[in-house]
Amino acid sequence: MPDNMQTIYIWIVLAPLIGSIIAGLFGKKVGRAGAHWVTIIGVGVSCVLSIIVFKHMVFDGADPFNGSVYTWLVSDGVKFEIGFLIDKLSAMMMVVVTFVSLMVHIYTIGYMHGDPGYQRFFSYISLFTFSMLMLVMSNNFMQLFFGWEAVGLISYLLIGFWFKKETAIYANMKAFLVNRVGDFGFLLGIAGVLMYFGTLDYATVFANTDSVVGKTIQIIPGSDWSVLTLICICLFIGAMGKSAQVPLHVWLPDSMEGPTPISALIHAATMVTAGIYMVARMSPLFELSETALSFVIVIGAITALFMGLLGLVQNDIKRVVAYSTLSQLGYMTVALGASAYAAGIFHLMTHAFFKALLFLAAGSVIIAMHHEQDMRKMGGLRKYMPITWITSLIGSLALIGAPGFAGFFSKDSIIEAVGLSTIPGSGFAYFAVLGGVFVTALYSFRMYFLVFHGKERMDEHTRSHLHEPSWVVTVPLILLAIPSVIIGFIFVSDMSFGNFFGDAIKVLPQHDVLGQLAENYHGPFGMILHSLVTWPFWLALAGVATAWFLYMKRPDIPGMIQDKLKFVHKVLDNKYYVDRFNEIVFAGGSRFLGKLLWQNGDVRVIDGVIINGSAKTVGWIAGIVRRLQTGYLYNYAFAMIFGLLFLLGVFVLA
Repeated sequence: MPDNMQTIYIWIVLAPLIGSIIAGLFGKKVGRAGAHWVTIIGVGVSCVLSIIVFKHMVFDGADPFNGSVYTWLVSDGVKFEIGFLIDKLSAMMMVVVTFVSLMVHIYTIGYMHGDPGYQRFFSYISLFTFSMLMLVMSNNFMQLFFGWEAVGLISYLLIGFWFKKETAIYANMKAFLVNRVGDFGFLLGIAGVLMYFGTLDYATVFANTDSVVGKTIQIIPGSDWSVLTLICICLFIGAMGKSAQVPLHVWLPDSMEGPTPISALIHAATMVTAGIYMVARMSPLFELSETALSFVIVIGAITALFMGLLGLVQNDIKRVVAYSTLSQLGYMTVALGASAYAAGIFHLMTHAFFKALLFLAAGSVIIAMHHEQDMRKMGGLRKYMPITWITSLIGSLALIGAPGFAGFFSKDSIIEAVGLSTIPGSGFAYFAVLGGVFVTALYSFRMYFLVFHGKERMDEHTRSHLHEPSWVVTVPLILLAIPSVIIGFIFVSDMSFGNFFGDAIKVLPQHDVLGQLAENYHGPFGMILHSLVTWPFWLALAGVATAWFLYMKRPDIPGMIQDKLKFVHKVLDNKYYVDRFNEIVFAGGSRFLGKLLWQNGDVRVIDGVIINGSAKTVGWIAGIVRRLQTGYLYNYAFAMIFGLLFLLGVFVLA
């Protein structure tokens, strides 16, 4: 490996970090323009270098690079290192992360214009990019955990960026606490890897899986657990937190309290994709535990269908897109559980582009509507915002998997792969992902029709000021719309049905559902033609038609349905009461336990017995001793005589 490539790897992570430090520490000196230029240049450099690395790996056929940058510490013979693993999987992730982040940086100039925390915001999002790059480029579990925790920390700062807003502070604390639950499992998984493999290096762990296969551990006496199953499930619990899988999904919709650019960055290319990427990277471990794969596919299926249903009742434009993220993450997770890792990562890539597009388009609408986010107060924006309208249409078509668009190739690959899977739970997963197609089309085009078509429902003042935002908002929309159309067509043959990722992803022959599909694959055009006679196409078409009929042709019907199905609507509107359950059981239980320990432990035992009790005991003893120390000679003479007589008595009796 040429030394200049290793230098490039280092600069890919350092460039956003340097921009973040300058904007964060010297924001007042460099000013607003300086802050956005230094971070945009940093991420831009990282993006260009990532594209060079991608070309080097994919088109030039370079061998993967796995090397250490430096050793942080050595403990009991175990090395904790900072190092890079650059193969086609990490190279693709680097391009996705840096390109979407660059678009978000440019867009932020327009969206955050006039915000008092302008420099701070640019510093945070650049640091977020650095953290995600450290995660995807890592070659060991220690560095993976560093990036994992760093994106969690920065997301906390960004979701609560408007820290004077009470709902934002509630949302960032919720995200932080929920992710701590997942990260506890993740840390246990890493500890299990270190305990049984004796190393944190990916390559060494993957090369020695045979030494752990068959080993068991007794967590509950008398019950044997497979070590690999336990490690994989613990690692996936971490992914459930980061990638917002049921029941650790509750933080993601509330992350909408942060500014729209960070919603796009979290939901499209960074934090939520970390869990999907991690499981794909750990495929050599997960492939050896069918129990873990079954757990993954069932959790993903529940998330894909039931989180999509929640998007049907949302009226906040950003929350509709947020619930679509939850559902699409479920699709990716289902692919991982079906051992169709390549299809899951392919959908991660296509989703990053069209989801960032949808979020930034929603932000464009919010700017034009003077920060109004209720879709019931919009309508007819097509004639005022033509660029936002057409790019939103492209993003929506990609999201529902319309034939030819990016999301079609990746989503249909997942659905077909799950249909062939024999992993326990795959039957339910197939039903869930098929049902999710109709639901996705319905809520996506409900949003599209309510916002851009039909009757104008905004007030006269807002209508008179409606216009397309500046070029710093529209240019990123156009640049994201292009891959949302073509990226799937370009890469479907290699990523879903070829050997694009090589040895980066391992699939056992009995789990190779994508290999079975490849036998009947006849190119992207053939896939498009074949889709016209499949369930996903007709379900998506039915969803769009239903949305048009309910919200354009007969807008009175949704209200009638809501009246007829009040209980169902109430359950969906309250998000299955999961938040309420968490508030009562976990938050309320924690407060009750804390109060109980405070009253009985702190007040009565520690304060009452140990501190105040010991003080009273000392005072009581001091009171007795004080009476013996009178200062009178006759008292001391009497004591001496009494003592002498006592000793003589003892001597005589003895």
